[in-house]
Amino acid sequence: MSKPHLLMMTTMLDELDIHADEHFEILRVKDLDDPAIDASAGSITAIAHGGHTLTVSRALLDRLPNVKIVANFGVGYDGVDTTAAAERGIIVTNTPNVLNEEVADTALGLLIMTARELGQAEQYLRSGQWGSKGDYPLTTTTLRDRAIGIVGLGRIGRAIAKRCEAFGLPISYFSRTEKPDSGYRFYADLVDMAGAVDTLIVITPGTPETKDLINADVLSALGPNGIVINVARGSVVDEPALMAALKSKAIAAAGLDVMVGEPNINPELMQLENCVLLPHVGSGSLHTRRAMGQLVVDNLIAFKEKAPPKTPVPETPFNGW
Repeated sequence: MSKPHLLMMTTMLDELDIHADEHFEILRVKDLDDPAIDASAGSITAIAHGGHTLTVSRALLDRLPNVKIVANFGVGYDGVDTTAAAERGIIVTNTPNVLNEEVADTALGLLIMTARELGQAEQYLRSGQWGSKGDYPLTTTTLRDRAIGIVGLGRIGRAIAKRCEAFGLPISYFSRTEKPDSGYRFYADLVDMAGAVDTLIVITPGTPETKDLINADVLSALGPNGIVINVARGSVVDEPALMAALKSKAIAAAGLDVMVGEPNINPELMQLENCVLLPHVGSGSLHTRRAMGQLVVDNLIAFKEKAPPKTPVPETPFNGW
């Protein structure tokens, strides 16, 4: 029996690629202009997608008339046109839950790095300045007496909140809907919340509705002691407004694991001493990436076997293959 054809637009661990190879004929591409895509267009019934360089657009789906599933490697799926997929009856899946704890760990690590300037302190040591200039200067920011505002109290947001609780930090949140079971203070207005806290941790999906959500008004309300941590998507923060606030000291600091245009980020960010930058490593451990990749493969196998997908996204509910 012939295997279904899979367009692979992401890189997974070798063992998961081998697992996928057992079930699919795989066409691996790094460029959507690859002529092999159109040569195989009629036979491709599944897509594995990940990252931000290649997108599953309406135009790509127009080229692939028989696709039935797009299995996204990652909990965020803003690189997939779910509206176009839904119109065509295509199921889109993602990888929720399996990366919650890893991303929450990264958020707290980034917060500590930013508040206590740990990255800068390490470079001070490595460059020999500790010996030549003496102790690293005392940091003006700290986690002591801070109040946390979480932007997006989904699964990862709740995992971040639990960790902040362990640090003894009061927690508020801004979300599309109130979560009465959380026990945290809810704000329906983001500017109001920013004015009531001094630390924003951003973990909301990257959608057209959340583009530039963290804007100049929010940053102004946060104030000169404010810290912004973004582990969501670069698009959620108005980057020019953030850079202006950092340069003018309208806020104290920012820690970013995600940026606009990554991996080719704005070079001005690199020049800001009060901005800690990580190369989108939120879920980047072998343990978690293995679990994410396995869920991608499990969703694809479910399609092959005509079983319900494991994790369809809300925009494309499963009603049969």
